[in-house]
Amino acid sequence: MGRLNDKVAIVTGASSGIGRATARLFADEGAKVVVSARRRDPLDTLVEEIRNSGGEAAAISGDAKDSDLAQALVDAAVNRFGGLDIAFNNAGTMGEAVPTPDLTVEAWHDMLDTNLTSAFLGARAQIPAMLQRGAGSIIFNSTFVGYSAGMPGMAAYAASKAGLIGLTQVLASEFGAQGIRVNAILPGGTDTPMGRAYANTPETLAFAEGLHALKRLARPEEIARSVLHLASDDASFMTGAAVLVDGGVSINRV
Repeated sequence: MGRLNDKVAIVTGASSGIGRATARLFADEGAKVVVSARRRDPLDTLVEEIRNSGGEAAAISGDAKDSDLAQALVDAAVNRFGGLDIAFNNAGTMGEAVPTPDLTVEAWHDMLDTNLTSAFLGARAQIPAMLQRGAGSIIFNSTFVGYSAGMPGMAAYAASKAGLIGLTQVLASEFGAQGIRVNAILPGGTDTPMGRAYANTPETLAFAEGLHALKRLARPEEIARSVLHLASDDASFMTGAAVLVDGGVSINRV
């Protein structure tokens, strides 16, 4: 019996990496899944894979910064699958690493809109549907950067992701009594297309791996399992938490 049987979930940023792995895992654990990303073709492939494995899924492509998309995802969950129980607001970007004096206001706002405002828009649309169910679990994808470690050139990224932790805590306190749990995962370096854009040479990959106590990067599936835990009843007494899933990068000094 799956840990998410009879549950309905939304996963944004599902075309690749952590989002894709999480959508597959949710479906394998029995959830009906509504997936979203900007690129339609990878979403269609993902939905086909889930259906071929005996699961149920639907895809809506669009920009996570669009409030209409956030509502459309909720509407699809409710109208197609009967309600909404889980949301993994995962869509985001790392942007370009530049010294803070060289960071344009436009780039700053784009980062905050992509990583933070999109998550707010998602949660704002998701909470009423979860209240209708009498319970729910919202998970945000934050990071250790700006939480347990500072990294040069990542001011906008760190600020946007740290903002998710504040949002997590406020929503958890606002809606905990009504059965909605809100948590954030803080992954370390993960072997995703976004991550490989930065660790794109043997030297930079070795450096990134060496930052972690485990001396390697995570696989997307490893991060997805932490999301599954927070989504499931196994985490029924967890809310408002910023959960490090970082391979020890926060504590490693050698």
